[in-house]
Amino acid sequence: MTSQLYETDFYAWTLEQAKLLKQGQLNQLDILNLIEEIECLGKREKQELRNRLGILIGHLLKWEYQSGKCSNSWKATIREQRRRIKELLEENPSLKSYLSEAMISAYQDGVDLAIQETNLPDTTFPAENPYSISQILDPDFLVNQEDNTAFPGVMRYKNPTPNPLPASDEGAKMYIIRAETAVNNP
Repeated sequence: MTSQLYETDFYAWTLEQAKLLKQGQLNQLDILNLIEEIECLGKREKQELRNRLGILIGHLLKWEYQSGKCSNSWKATIREQRRRIKELLEENPSLKSYLSEAMISAYQDGVDLAIQETNLPDTTFPAENPYSISQILDPDFLVNQEDNTAFPGVMRYKNPTPNPLPASDEGAKMYIIRAETAVNNP
């Protein structure tokens, strides 16, 4: 009966399975479909991480390659995606080990988003992700934002020397210099 309910009314099926679990009636559970649903839950969390990274990377690319058109909407999207990714990783710490892998497909999704929304040719964007994981997740990081209007207190400069960053950040092209340090130590 419960496996038939799974096919006809998924929500009712979930309520029934929860009720059976709470009552300890394990022999009446729809085990095969429960296994499938639990596996799908994990896949959804990974997919959400990839999607949010793709949106974030797409907006960072737009910010870098169409800097004359930067908007508050883009800033808000960048902040929101970072916040949601942070929450997702806090709620699912084991996803941190998946970040590097997720970045690969997320970068391609981000490039596609940037192409769609800017009408720039695909050759405009680097073939490989120019941003490190730490840059992407840094709430203050924006590319080529030297006038400090987006995030007061943070300045960015092009990286003046090749590969000075740790190996994990080797693809990074930017430095972040906190303006507070520059102001306090002229």
